[in-house]
Amino acid sequence: MRVASLGILSAAILLSSFAHAADVAAGKAKAEMCVGCHGENGISQMENIPSLAGQLDQFMQWQLVFFRAGARKNEQMQPIVEQLSNEDIRNLGAYFASLPPFKGSKDDNPELSEKGKQAAAGRRCASCHTDTYVGTKAVARLAGQREEYLVKALHDYKSGQRSGGAQAAMADVAYPLSDEEITALAHYLSHL
Repeated sequence: MRVASLGILSAAILLSSFAHAADVAAGKAKAEMCVGCHGENGISQMENIPSLAGQLDQFMQWQLVFFRAGARKNEQMQPIVEQLSNEDIRNLGAYFASLPPFKGSKDDNPELSEKGKQAAAGRRCASCHTDTYVGTKAVARLAGQREEYLVKALHDYKSGQRSGGAQAAMADVAYPLSDEEITALAHYLSHL
């Protein structure tokens, strides 16, 4: 009897998870409004705008919720996210996570990358973002992200301008970084 009850309970949990499963096709349709800034297939071509392709589902969802709640502020994002339902957010997260991430371009400055690699090790970036910097769960993928966007994000964390999510941990990491370390770290990560 107990085994049968566990089987029924497991089936109910499984079915309820399917009922709330994200719809990648619906996310793709909703993502049409993102193309102007974040690029076709989530690969940004605009300065200081992140690429979203290959970003983790949970990370994407949290960032959209932070924007929608006003915990993370951006005047271009605010009017867009205010219109998103929870289902839209789930679908967008699934869609962007399903896209192949941008592969870092050929490294034109290996010396700078080596300095960035040392800065990443010294700040223990891999402890949250993983050894390959592809992120995990609600932690961002950094590998292959736009270099100037990474510089901007690190400066925003350092100055306390960026809020939402891992603000305390990132501010603690970014605050002691010199401008040279930020440049090197962004270069290194963008070329992975």
